[in-house]
Amino acid sequence: MQNNRVAISIWIIIFMAVLIWSGIGPKDRVTWVLEVAPAVMGFVAMAITYKRFPLTPLLYILILIHSVILIVGGHYTYAEVPLFDDMKQWFGWERNNYDKLGHFAQGFVPAMIAREITIRLNVFNSAKWRTFFIISFCLGFSAFYELIEWWVALLSDQAAEAFLGTQGYVWDTQSDMWWCLLGAIIALLTLSKWHDKQLGSLD
Repeated sequence: MQNNRVAISIWIIIFMAVLIWSGIGPKDRVTWVLEVAPAVMGFVAMAITYKRFPLTPLLYILILIHSVILIVGGHYTYAEVPLFDDMKQWFGWERNNYDKLGHFAQGFVPAMIAREITIRLNVFNSAKWRTFFIISFCLGFSAFYELIEWWVALLSDQAAEAFLGTQGYVWDTQSDMWWCLLGAIIALLTLSKWHDKQLGSLD
């Protein structure tokens, strides 16, 4: 119990430290709000459900990593994260690819969240149907996020370019969904056994 409290405290300290740093002089305030909002909503949801539905340690770590990716992207905008500007030079990329990391995480982490919830609630009797649902869920979530980006672009010309982060890439939307799909598949292939062990410890 004491170890759990220490881990939770460390989790919250890291999350809040990155969030506060990100909110100090972001590149574009509207974009910052849009990018950081999912991480903050996730934090609130976990706080509300913690006592009656605590997650596995693996999931808490993944959610923190995903949150940091979102929050860092919110501070700089996804098209201007400095490290990926440097990587653009190192690898000869034509664009800053930080958004692809974000969309990979958009599949990788939600896939494990969906896996944990569906297993613990006994939603599926078949592992194959569960896997099909998880991948479909992640793709659907990715497509919905692309719709949100489109709606933001229609409503706000000023924030549209920074939030969309297409950087002139005509296939950006399709590429984003591909990275999400890839993230979901890799998460299920690499983490399922580890995840099962942690799920067993919750029983």
